Amino acid sequence: MSCNNVIHINNRAIGANYAPYIIAEMSANHNGDINNAFKIIDMAKRSGADAVKLQTYSPDTITLDCRNEEFMIKGGLWGGQSLYELYQKAYMPWDWHKPLFDYARERDITIFSSPFDFTAVDLLEDLNAPAYKIASFEAVDLPLIKYAASTGKPLIISTGMADAEEISEAIQAARDGGCKELAILHCVSGYPAPAKDYNLRTLLDMQTRFGVPVGLSDHTLDNTTAVASVVLGGCIIEKHVTLDRNGGGADDSFSLEEPELAALCKDTKTAWEALGQVDYGCKSSEQGNVQFRRSLYFVKDMKAGDVIDESCIRSVRPGYGLAPKFYEKLLGKKVLVNIQANIAVINDVIE
Repeated sequence: MSCNNVIHINNRAIGANYAPYIIAEMSANHNGDINNAFKIIDMAKRSGADAVKLQTYSPDTITLDCRNEEFMIKGGLWGGQSLYELYQKAYMPWDWHKPLFDYARERDITIFSSPFDFTAVDLLEDLNAPAYKIASFEAVDLPLIKYAASTGKPLIISTGMADAEEISEAIQAARDGGCKELAILHCVSGYPAPAKDYNLRTLLDMQTRFGVPVGLSDHTLDNTTAVASVVLGGCIIEKHVTLDRNGGGADDSFSLEEPELAALCKDTKTAWEALGQVDYGCKSSEQGNVQFRRSLYFVKDMKAGDVIDESCIRSVRPGYGLAPKFYEKLLGKKVLVNIQANIAVINDVIE
């Protein structure tokens, strides 16, 4: 497999030939308390996630403190707030990053982040982040993509709201910045997003069109869409996670709690294992079931030289004799030895 089809984060290979890479997205679900952030890291580790991901921005690095109409959120979970007000509540203080990175490393779970401007990349570089994730709304920020790519770290780009041309431009920016290991995530930037909007067959097209590993940034309310994506080649799954879906935070209501995250880790791996390879042979779990197949058996005593007719053999269970497809060919043949009823028909006793 070429390097274009595999990336590595902390020496974990990620691609179609490997179990799905599960990213637990903390986002704003710390709800302003660093202890919640520590607990989410623990939850991700217990659940079997490969990585926990943060978001690195401040209100002033992501928007302007302005209540003009175009800065106001209309409808949805965050309706009535300005962008600045939303991000003021949701952002993670930058001085939390080092203790969270240190804690995740102590717990032996990968941690990285989505930077939203150049200064965020610089902060994360100081912490030796092993990879970068570009959020969907930043997929059109080509200078940011190029700057993150210039670190030489693996890059994952979400593609919510981006059309095929914009995805191509983002990939080119990453390559121009020096990115050697790149993956893209199919995404619907709705919070939550209905499963019917995901059009998962797009994953197949993305693989052939863009030639990089693909995955899913999933904002649906359950795991069905994420598990299904694995069957279509998704090798990275990102889901928001929370300690309490009713916690009242910006992203809590569409995030997975611990039992659901554990199920996601288990079920996506099961789906990947079930894909296997093209194989029409008898499987290990079938070996003991040959007695439930049909085959040909003698149903009467016969002497050597007797001719086989319809009264002599039948197709019955178990399956230790010749296959039923040989029934007509055997009629009119002679048996070479004395035969007792209820034994399998085998080639060695037929003329």
